[in-house]
Amino acid sequence: MNLFRNFQAAQISASQLQALRARLSEMTHMREMFERVFRGSKGYGYFDCDMEKSIVTWDARFWQVLGYHESDMAFISQPKHLMGYLHHEDRPIMQHHFRKFLKGAVWNETIFRIKKKTGGYIWAEVRIDAVRDNNGRVKFASGIILDVSRLKQIEQALQVVEARHARIIESSNDGIWEWSAGPAGKPNFQYSSRCWEHLGYTDDDDAVNFGVDRFDAWLDRMHPEDRKRFDKVLHDHIKGKGSFDVEYRVRGKNNQWCWIRARGHMDFDPNGKPMRMSGTNMDITALKIAEQRVLKEKEKAEHASQAKSEFLSRISHELRTPLNAIIGFSEWFDGASNLTRDQKVNIQEIQKAGVHLLALVNEVLELSKIEAGKRSYSIEEIMPLRIIREVFNLLCAQMEEKQIKLCVETNNLHDITLFADATALRQVFINLIGNAIKYNKEGGHIEVSFEMNCEGKLRFIIEDTGRGIPEECKGDIFQPFNRLGAEFSGIEGTGVGLVITKQLVEGMGGVIGFSSELHTGSRFWVELPICEKQNLSAKADASAGSEAAQLPVLNITSEKSILYIEDNPANQRLMSQNFLRYPQLQLKIASEAVLGLFLARSSSPDLIILDINLPDLDGFECLSVLKQDPITKDIPVVALSANALVHDLNKGRKAGFSSYLTKPLRLNQLICVLNNLLVS
Repeated sequence: MNLFRNFQAAQISASQLQALRARLSEMTHMREMFERVFRGSKGYGYFDCDMEKSIVTWDARFWQVLGYHESDMAFISQPKHLMGYLHHEDRPIMQHHFRKFLKGAVWNETIFRIKKKTGGYIWAEVRIDAVRDNNGRVKFASGIILDVSRLKQIEQALQVVEARHARIIESSNDGIWEWSAGPAGKPNFQYSSRCWEHLGYTDDDDAVNFGVDRFDAWLDRMHPEDRKRFDKVLHDHIKGKGSFDVEYRVRGKNNQWCWIRARGHMDFDPNGKPMRMSGTNMDITALKIAEQRVLKEKEKAEHASQAKSEFLSRISHELRTPLNAIIGFSEWFDGASNLTRDQKVNIQEIQKAGVHLLALVNEVLELSKIEAGKRSYSIEEIMPLRIIREVFNLLCAQMEEKQIKLCVETNNLHDITLFADATALRQVFINLIGNAIKYNKEGGHIEVSFEMNCEGKLRFIIEDTGRGIPEECKGDIFQPFNRLGAEFSGIEGTGVGLVITKQLVEGMGGVIGFSSELHTGSRFWVELPICEKQNLSAKADASAGSEAAQLPVLNITSEKSILYIEDNPANQRLMSQNFLRYPQLQLKIASEAVLGLFLARSSSPDLIILDINLPDLDGFECLSVLKQDPITKDIPVVALSANALVHDLNKGRKAGFSSYLTKPLRLNQLICVLNNLLVS
């Protein structure tokens, strides 16, 4: 019986032994599998800590990656040595977490630095679980340790980028915002605190946060006039019709309007549905205030310019009225035969002074006109040699008076043609050659030459043997009213001729320059674009002949009646004496507008000369009455006025005057008009 029991016990032990072997084999298989997994997972390791024996069993491969050897593991496996491998800044944190863990707290994922044997540290993350006894004391602490250095580097790089972006946004003073499609179709808006700071609010201000969505709070503060434009720009951007860039006003905390410039971009899902829009807000209030200030200053400048024009118009009128008598009467005496030689010389001096004063007035008005941008140019093909010949004819008397010799060297460019304004080019040559005469010495020399520069432009050079320009004055030569010291020389001038010349040349697309040597002379040059190679000499000669054929005599043979409406007695006498030379012209004078209108209806003159500045009805009102009356509507009416600015002439032409003459009236101008209007 005892033997049977012993045999039965032996059988049970064999069965249990077989089960134990099977279990051991399974565990060995699992251990090998886990080892393969950990070998394939670089940067991972595992450990098991027996708290009662104070022994840590490590996966040695983790430490081998850090440069440690098998011989180091006995030292590392002692818990009291482990803290020495941690970065000194991380030790207090790890000790704090471990004490809480021992007291029953769940171990939270903790990141710390572990020292490498060769120097330096890696970032590691540890995850621990515990086996506790019935009293809650930790018997075993097991877990895994992971090398998270790469993730930590990425995290640090992202932090650097975020910090950089934050600095950029902070320095730009721009606010950022983002809209995204939320759940159930409810949008989500995010505003940075800077957006509200633009309006004077803090991020936690009750007015911003209390009882209303932030986007709704923003829209409620938007100016009603700007809301429609804001919505349209946003709608167009969503439809792909343009960028989202809009300026609008928002009411700030101080109840003042703040100007915001919003820019953003919308992202869409694969189906084209709006998903997210990000953008910035820029506070442009100061810019708008400055812009408004500039507009106000511009408006003031325009008013000042208008006042300047009105002043010049007034001055022109006041100067031209007495000049009309001075030049007119002195000109009338040219034809008198009963004057002594001294009397003729005296009258010529009066006439010369009057013409000079008129030239000064014209120069100032011309400068004002060019500065105001009201000088128009008629660019056409012209021959410069023809213009120069005309200028020589005009200035030959001045050259003869100072015994100045002049020569022209065309260098075989005499038939070249330019794109220029004939009137402006004539004025340029008059100013430059006139200065070469004026500032030259007695018996001096002037040379005008043509050259072709490397850019295919024609260069005109006017060189004199005059006094020259001091070095310290050369920088001011094109400054208005600056005569460079010549105001004390007795030579007449205003100091605006060269300013006008420069602006005329540049207005035609040309360039002007100069060089000068004191006591030797000056050399001015002008460059202008040429036309295609054409020979317009025949055309130029024909034009020169027609222009030279001015009519100093009246071509009217039959008797004509002229009505002159003028309130100034001196102008009346001047006109009467001029008409005495032409017996075929019968002149009637009316000193009042109403009387003039009566004479026009009752006598039906062949032509009416009408002063603009009449005391009761001005010339434009008289013209309107004449044109509305069937009896007088076909009578040609010539305006005669001291108002000689460009807008005055344009106004006269638009009003319907047959011609517009300016004071002081030159006799040849009047004769030309009469020939044009009365010769059938």
